Amino acid sequence: MALNTAEAGGEKLTRGPVGPPGAMRAGGAPILEMRNIAKRFGATQALEDVSLALYSGEVHALLGENGAGKSTLIKIMTGVYQPDHGEILLSGKDITIRDTADAQRHGIAAIYQEPMLFPDLNVAENIFISHQGRGGVVHWRAMFREAEAILAELGVALDVRSPARGLTLAAQQSVEIAKAISLNVRVLIMDEPTASLSAHEVAQLFKLVRDLRDQGVAILFVSHRMEEVFEIADKVTVFRDGRLISTMPRAEATPKRAIADMVGREMGLLEKRPPAPQGEMLLSVRNLRRDGVFEDVSFDVRRGEILGFAGLIGAGRTDVGLALFGIAPATSGSIRFADRDVIVRSPEEAMRIGIAYVSEDRRQLGLSLPMSISANITLPTLKRYLNALGLIRRSEEDATAEAWRKRLSIRTPSVDLPVAKLSGGNQQKVMLSKWLNTKPSLLIVDEPTRGVDVGAKAEVHTIIGELAAEGIGIIVISSDLPEVLSLSDRVLVMREGRQMAIFNRDEADQERVMTAAMGGQVYAVPA
Repeated sequence: MALNTAEAGGEKLTRGPVGPPGAMRAGGAPILEMRNIAKRFGATQALEDVSLALYSGEVHALLGENGAGKSTLIKIMTGVYQPDHGEILLSGKDITIRDTADAQRHGIAAIYQEPMLFPDLNVAENIFISHQGRGGVVHWRAMFREAEAILAELGVALDVRSPARGLTLAAQQSVEIAKAISLNVRVLIMDEPTASLSAHEVAQLFKLVRDLRDQGVAILFVSHRMEEVFEIADKVTVFRDGRLISTMPRAEATPKRAIADMVGREMGLLEKRPPAPQGEMLLSVRNLRRDGVFEDVSFDVRRGEILGFAGLIGAGRTDVGLALFGIAPATSGSIRFADRDVIVRSPEEAMRIGIAYVSEDRRQLGLSLPMSISANITLPTLKRYLNALGLIRRSEEDATAEAWRKRLSIRTPSVDLPVAKLSGGNQQKVMLSKWLNTKPSLLIVDEPTRGVDVGAKAEVHTIIGELAAEGIGIIVISSDLPEVLSLSDRVLVMREGRQMAIFNRDEADQERVMTAAMGGQVYAVPA
């Protein structure tokens, strides 16, 4: 394929490969090959012995649950991470990708769900931000002309002299693609590019993708939208738990088979807890909405019931929890709690009526790591431990922390130890203690076992089950689908801010929940 250039004042702006539709199609040797890639973060094996080949003129879809390893592989391809071991081959030659600039020099570029443009620069400047000119001199006429040529071949009509601020998301994605082409892109990685686009904008984007494929670009397309994957992909690969499970030509792949590969792991420790008796209605939510975030969410929680919230990242699960706790209040809808209508405008109001919220981010939002275990546990209820002079009654504070240490088996020689000294599992138990000490009737637990080992996960699950048995209503929000299924009496599934389904415990299984989370038909469970 020819390289197109524009000239002005002796300068040439070189952009990516173009050619007639169908100039290159998949086949022959791969353009980019990842061989036996492994990456570990502490105790977490993010990728293990992963091999993936991308071919020119092919759209290769990558599927997997949250935490399956997709993002880690992308970051290795683009130089953000270095693999612990394994090989990367470009056109059959062994290469090392040291950083994102190095990836771009090799013709590897990525665009993401949220375009990363400079809003106050014009469209042309954003396209050529990495290579505007030599010696710091920008040849404006050449740059504008070349930007117009790239966008014209993409079929996109934009004023290249206008600032990027105010462009629609679809237009921003087009600029990102144009930027990739200007960098001589050979491999284009698209990570959830349609998540914020309308159906019409998705159709426009897919036309660009097909044009790039016909020009010989290898495209790795990552999406949670099953219907889009099977519309655009030539090949489908599924990751699970950091491993490559299957790679199939589109003609052989089906949504049902792909989902089965995505969720086919053994439950292991995460067996469903036995059903427990439930009490009267505690929480009734109807048509809850927060403008631009989620809408029409309705559900009930009884005393002693565990309601699981399932869905993919960005589905709005956490946002509903934040609304119930008053951190980001709902803009409409109704909440009835303990037989009275309530409006929750702040965490103080939520705690006063008996709602507690355990954050998904214990290190940034849930705990003060330099402070002691005692200080963390009593922080939301500090007024209880002040004397008439406003000084903390340390003995009472320590007695409370000691009681929670024993009840939740927090492994520490002393409750005076800084929380930073504890393991992740024990930090999680301190955060649970902190909110249980407020004596809630409803406990919202967001990602209860994120970043903890298997043993600590089992302990936290036991604690949650015991709290439900004591009559506390519990909402569990988790990206770990087996965790949701093992704990929950019912499972509410969300997708892109909308409630998709509620399954009773006998109906909920990995395939049904995952299918609902991806917006597809709920298939029958195979015998």
